Amino acid sequence: MSKQTLQILQQDFTIHSLDSDDGIPASVLKSDIFFIAKTAEELSIVCPSHVSVQSFAAEPYWRAIEIIGPLGFSLTGIMSNISGVLASANVSIFSISTYDTDYILVKEQQLNNAIQALKKDGYLFV
Repeated sequence: MSKQTLQILQQDFTIHSLDSDDGIPASVLKSDIFFIAKTAEELSIVCPSHVSVQSFAAEPYWRAIEIIGPLGFSLTGIMSNISGVLASANVSIFSISTYDTDYILVKEQQLNNAIQALKKDGYLFV
């Protein structure tokens, strides 16, 4: 399988955890980029760190690596390959998928290690 092209997003992200019945803050919805997931147990919001969110738990200082898409649904192993490379480099991840592409979030202090490991494995960055 050929390696995908990757791009580092400029924003610093925070991952928030809220109660499942909490509303989505208007500040999040006005943001240029955000990700929301809801289950019966929780509401998770990932948004740029400068966006104010009142949450009971928050993990700041994440950077996003975008897998340049669109990626077809028939493609297999993309996330597995990238997460495997990063796991071998001891880089923890938080992954997010959209209709067109995937994002791998890594802690800010691990970003350079992640980039070097992915480049060593043949991934290109724009």
